[in-house]
Amino acid sequence: MATRHDTAAPPVKEGGAAPGRPPADAEAARKKRARLSRRWQRDMRWSPYAFVSPFFLLFLAFGLFPLLYTGWASLHQVELTAPTDMSWVGLRNYTRIFDDDFFWNAAKNTLTIGIISTVPQLLMAMGLAHILNYKLRGSTFYRVVMLAPYATSIAAASLVFVLLFGRDYGMINWVLNTVGIDHVDWQNDKWPSQIAVSSIIIWRWTGYNALIYLAAMQAIPQDLYESAALDGASRWRQFLHVTLPSLRPTILFTVVVSTIGASQVFGEPLLFDANKGASGGSQHQFQTLGLYLYEQGWINQHLGRASAIAWTMFLILIVIGIVNYVISRRLRASS
Repeated sequence: MATRHDTAAPPVKEGGAAPGRPPADAEAARKKRARLSRRWQRDMRWSPYAFVSPFFLLFLAFGLFPLLYTGWASLHQVELTAPTDMSWVGLRNYTRIFDDDFFWNAAKNTLTIGIISTVPQLLMAMGLAHILNYKLRGSTFYRVVMLAPYATSIAAASLVFVLLFGRDYGMINWVLNTVGIDHVDWQNDKWPSQIAVSSIIIWRWTGYNALIYLAAMQAIPQDLYESAALDGASRWRQFLHVTLPSLRPTILFTVVVSTIGASQVFGEPLLFDANKGASGGSQHQFQTLGLYLYEQGWINQHLGRASAIAWTMFLILIVIGIVNYVISRRLRASS
């Protein structure tokens, strides 16, 4: 015979609490939810800063600290052999720089090499981007080929160009000799050496700028070209009156970036020198500001003077940035 086990229901406590769950458990659960909510809010608030903090830590260690230290060292007389022995000289390092003929020679060489390399580079990049903007077979292959020089090592590219511009057995002189032009001393003459160094820069950066122009061209609405075609404009007129006005911000960006890069040219002239030194040729004919800084700091071991040169270059870049800002504002206002 089955036995029936009856259990009495637990008595309900006063205050209306749910049966089987004491109030202490509910309070603990509520506190846990509140704690998790606060933790989630803190995570949402501070996690972006944690994600970007490695960049700022590296910038403080390898960017801001060297910048401030070179600024402090530029006001002292300090040598590479004893970097902790500093003697206060104030602005004497700067005044000596501006009275130094080698500094002005390096500044003029930097300016001329920058012009010779930047203007043809951007013009060629614009033309290549305009060609690739049309539908071509294997356009992806051509884009990769144009970007390959940018990915090539500066050392490898410079050594190849040294062989190409060799005085006695270089391919460039061989080609010039076939058309009746005498051999050119590309490494010892002033203008030929600057043209040779500029050709390395042009070869490395033309494809990179071409892809920037290509991306900007593909963002131009096709309606503008269709309207111009309906008005009877040829492709050349479409390029002049549609493409170029739409690319003004991009052109300004590439000009500023190329100018900044030209002011910091270092590897190409260093490796192009036959003596493999920082003098920029036997007569300093292609010594840039970067080479002059390196020569003063690591060859002549004048860290104070090299720091003053570095800060002078930094101030030049600030001026370039201000000019870029003013021109950008005027372009936005005019458009």
